Amino acid sequence: MSLTLTPNIANADDFYAELLAIHEGRSKAESDALNARLILILANHIGDRAVLREALAAASQVANEET
Repeated sequence: MSLTLTPNIANADDFYAELLAIHEGRSKAESDALNARLILILANHIGDRAVLREALAAASQVANEET
């Protein structure tokens, strides 16, 4: 299995709206904790360490390009 970086979520705009909605009314610290829980839940679901390493590298690369 390899990391999928192309759009792969049905109704992606709806998912994004749901993601934003769960953060409404939360403090920055609460939102950060929620994001951390979500990341760990999804990482556990993926389960493949190689794919998770690819995701870490991709996220790190994007973060480096933004700075």
